[in-house]
Amino acid sequence: MFPARVVAGAPLALVILALSGCSSVWGCTDTTAKRGEAGVRVQVVDTYGQRRDGTVKVVDWRLESHPQKPSEVDVNFHYRFDGADEYSGPAVDACAVDKKRVALECQTIYSSAAWRQPDGALTGDDWLAVEHPEQVAGVLLIPNDQSYDPRTCDQDIKDGGGTHPPKPASKGDQL
Repeated sequence: MFPARVVAGAPLALVILALSGCSSVWGCTDTTAKRGEAGVRVQVVDTYGQRRDGTVKVVDWRLESHPQKPSEVDVNFHYRFDGADEYSGPAVDACAVDKKRVALECQTIYSSAAWRQPDGALTGDDWLAVEHPEQVAGVLLIPNDQSYDPRTCDQDIKDGGGTHPPKPASKGDQL
């Protein structure tokens, strides 16, 4: 009699497991957004390519000695986020590039690290350490918001997945 009850309850146990996220029935998938066109001024876009509130631009850049490493010449650049929120606003990749738009060095800049100006803009400055400063022809921004990357399917089969920002730009990328 006991084995018959176990057999009768087996379908119910499978349903409970499936609904609890312990099954692959969720159909979780991960995709990566396409990297947007780099520029000196860009409209920030989300992982679906939809415009977010705000633009960001490189105000200026120059080669100079870094205050903490006076013997090295690095790229110092100033940037401006317009229409961004300093607490939950966007983050974009900034890259020093050569004349062929090949990235020499990149890093992510965050609106939350910038300072609020009287006109509402958020401004900041940062440094890019490049091996050959004489090759720098400019600083470009990539419009894809890097501030939020949802959990992957591997991390959370039930609630993870979806579209993720493109991989952050790095040295050697053609922009």
